[in-house]
Amino acid sequence: MSAKTQRSGVSEKANADSNRRYAGTKIKYTNEPLGDVKVVRDFLPLPEQLAFREEGVKVTLALSKKSVEFFKSEAAKHHTQYQRMIRHLIDAYVDSYAPPQTARSTRTARKRAVG
Repeated sequence: MSAKTQRSGVSEKANADSNRRYAGTKIKYTNEPLGDVKVVRDFLPLPEQLAFREEGVKVTLALSKKSVEFFKSEAAKHHTQYQRMIRHLIDAYVDSYAPPQTARSTRTARKRAVG
């Protein structure tokens, strides 16, 4: 008996029997109206957007021991890296307090090129 089965109190034989019962069940499809259907806008990002990584800059930073221990503990709970959590925290801070970025004017560059 596996450790997982021992914890759950369900025997492996019972699990195997229930899996066989559902695996053999056939789904019967019918040709009926679907009712009110709503088309959902495609919200998934493009693969290129998923692979994008913002440019990183390496820094040396001295943090308090309690801060590092906190982030290590939380990272372990959420199965991630504590450095990544700190980076996301700082990025969130910057996003909320940084002034919105505006497009640079190309007028000066054009003026220099012409003049």
